[in-house]
Amino acid sequence: MRSIVCRILCPLLFTWVHAQYQRRPVYPCGGNLTGDSGVIGSEGYPGVYPPNSKCVWKITVPEGKVVALSFQFIDLESDPLCKYDYVDVYSGHANGQRLGRFCGTFRPGALVSNTNKMLVQMVSDANTAGSGFLATFSAILPNERGDRYCGGRLDKPSGSFKTPNWPDKDYPAGVSCSWHIIAPRNQIIEVKFEKFDVERDNYCRYDHVLIFNGGEMDDNKRIGKFCGDTPPAPVFSEGNQLLIQFLSDLSLTADGFIGHYKFRPKKFRTTSAPATTTAPVVTTIAPMLNYSAALCQKKCKRAGTLESHYCSSNFVLTGTVITAVARGGSAYATVSIINVYKEGTLAIQQAGKNMSAKILILCKKCPFIRRGLNYIIMGQSDEEGRGIVGPHHFMMAFKAKNQRILAALKKQRC
Repeated sequence: MRSIVCRILCPLLFTWVHAQYQRRPVYPCGGNLTGDSGVIGSEGYPGVYPPNSKCVWKITVPEGKVVALSFQFIDLESDPLCKYDYVDVYSGHANGQRLGRFCGTFRPGALVSNTNKMLVQMVSDANTAGSGFLATFSAILPNERGDRYCGGRLDKPSGSFKTPNWPDKDYPAGVSCSWHIIAPRNQIIEVKFEKFDVERDNYCRYDHVLIFNGGEMDDNKRIGKFCGDTPPAPVFSEGNQLLIQFLSDLSLTADGFIGHYKFRPKKFRTTSAPATTTAPVVTTIAPMLNYSAALCQKKCKRAGTLESHYCSSNFVLTGTVITAVARGGSAYATVSIINVYKEGTLAIQQAGKNMSAKILILCKKCPFIRRGLNYIIMGQSDEEGRGIVGPHHFMMAFKAKNQRILAALKKQRC
């Protein structure tokens, strides 16, 4: 009886399943897409994307319009700096401004190109994978007013930029705006915020404004990360380009901001700009490096305790060393943060739910660090927000039993 039923129903079931499978879109690795709208997805989506791949999608919409890209879903290997698996989005097809690099499961807001072309590139390494991404694109007018589109190229001698809906109501959730300011080669850019109100968080993990020297999101050229309701101090570029990016997550919003920029002669910064916004990293840490040269000759020995160093340290954190590179007599490390007990002026970077900070070990062998291990790190910050740790600071291997001591120290007044 069972075999008779199967002979009748199994072919029908197979045909139905096959038809459903055939209806499911197949997303290839890259391609050229044209038209007013469309969909792109990682290879094999919603299945696991393949390792060791590089896929490039070139999107072109009609002349006179620009491309708006919205991620519907994203699930890539998570990393604070998106070094392994990531999606890059560029304005234009060649040598264009990078609008953002994304990984993990955080879904960015709408991204808008400066022209009728956009390039999306996904790269995966040999290891961890996820379900990839799914995104839609559409053609919009360059100055189309809407509550989700913002950003663009600014190349007039002066101008303004603002969050969507300003000043009528709060900015919307799930927005990503990039303003690329370009001055003539012999000039720099000054930026001032007239009003500023972005969701407050001690580490600016949620809604925030990032400002970079140059035209790309490059952590080595980051000037600052801002949130809260206090306008940042005036910002001056080092060269003739600045990138300002605003990002809001999918929860709380606020009034937003309006900022103004103007081009200045290069000499203007050296006479008028505040040191905290213009001093390049090298001028800030060069005296420390000179100081450390003699200090590094001494035998390395840790002095003091957690308690004796806590109040004298500008920042205190626990974290995992994810990169460590020796340069000269020093070591440059990136630390994935476990917990922060004192933030001070340390610049903390955010990618999805992961936080990280850049640390300079003045003497590469004192204190000695090893990639992949957990540490308690206490030190000072330079004017760019990078952590500085010398032999006279305190650093030790982090163990679970240390949490109670650090939690008690955090409650005390220094």
